[in-house]
Amino acid sequence: MSRTTSTRTLPGGSTPGGTRARATTTALAVLIGTSLLLGACGREAGTPGAAGPVEAAPVSEGAATGTIKVWAMGAEGEQLQALTDGFTAENPDVTVEVTPVPWDSAHDKIATAIAAGETPDITLVGTTWMGEFAATGAFDPTPTDLIGSDRFFEGPWSTTEVDGTSYGAPWYTETRLLYYRTDLAEQAGFSEPPTTWDELTQMTKGMQTDAGAEYGISLPPGGTGSWQTFLPFAWQNGAELETDGTLSLDGPAMVDAVDYYESFFADGISPSAALDPGALEQGFVDGSIGSFISGPWHMSLLDEQGGEDFRDSWAVAHMPTEKSGTSFVGGGNLAVFADSDNRDGAWKLVEWLTRPDVQQEFYDMVSALPTNPDAWTSGELAEDEDLTAFGDQLEDAKSPPAIATWEQVADVIDGELEQVMVGGTDPATAVDQMQQQAESIGTGT
Repeated sequence: MSRTTSTRTLPGGSTPGGTRARATTTALAVLIGTSLLLGACGREAGTPGAAGPVEAAPVSEGAATGTIKVWAMGAEGEQLQALTDGFTAENPDVTVEVTPVPWDSAHDKIATAIAAGETPDITLVGTTWMGEFAATGAFDPTPTDLIGSDRFFEGPWSTTEVDGTSYGAPWYTETRLLYYRTDLAEQAGFSEPPTTWDELTQMTKGMQTDAGAEYGISLPPGGTGSWQTFLPFAWQNGAELETDGTLSLDGPAMVDAVDYYESFFADGISPSAALDPGALEQGFVDGSIGSFISGPWHMSLLDEQGGEDFRDSWAVAHMPTEKSGTSFVGGGNLAVFADSDNRDGAWKLVEWLTRPDVQQEFYDMVSALPTNPDAWTSGELAEDEDLTAFGDQLEDAKSPPAIATWEQVADVIDGELEQVMVGGTDPATAVDQMQQQAESIGTGT
């Protein structure tokens, strides 16, 4: 079966290449500093952090008119202009102007535009950036009478929420599953995928002892982006990262999750050094690596490297369960700027882009997984067992806290994980360090 799932680099290091835009411009830092002063003096109504959810202004009825300027990134940005032909056909008095923006420059481009007051009407924004940019007051609250939470999977919708208010709509999504060699798993005594933490350990160790794999699983040993693979284990164990607006990275649930994650390195089940680009896929194809955790983009990579005959040798499975089977959710949200020159037209375009039929069409164009469950009911999304597995996992997926400082906190988690997996630091000590550094960084509110 051929697949066309696109390879793209998202904020948060969530794709092959694992890059993450980290830099925050000086101008944005000033804006966030201003928002912190507002927090000290009492925030104005209509800004994140104000008492209670912010109420959105209504959107006018009727067709969209005027010009709508959009920034969009990656493969989605390259194809969005063609997709909007359907919108302009329904709204003949509107013009949509899409500017494709590379992901590696998108963060600073958005930050600079906010600081200069020269934003477009709509921007695609990575899910882990929502808290940071919303803290500046740059985004318009989502008019939930037009675009409600009931249209989306809960996980993707939650990525738009900051301080109880939604500031956008989830456009496409991704989550993580366990990729595993079914032939090696059978030799290890598993005719079905592992469903618990204990079974994951048993299967991956058995892939080494009984099936000849060098490594039963490959997990990131800390370093950039590793938090996205690790945090699901913390969530599965009942850890909460934020309580009443305060970061809480410590506690027994987090320590036990780090300890479990570290066991794969201590027992030699996972390589203790980061793999070179392409080595994961090649090792999976040649059988030296039995499993790994990743998103939907890896399906096409494995088809390309393994060939048609390899397709019967692997499968994807729901994340294993401890207290839950939670996975990570990421992707891209569409946000309308508060100073948009065509606010109503912008929200009407966002509403159109999140309709089930439009999301299905967009999947056919760039293989961007829909955020609307109704878009998964027909075509390849409903018939391909591996794709439907990603849809099923979206029913139990979380995103990190939508705080202005998340990228800095993520760096701390990455660094402390590396100290455990590579440096030999005790998990409890590393978790204490995570919490201390997170408290020093704060939430930006």
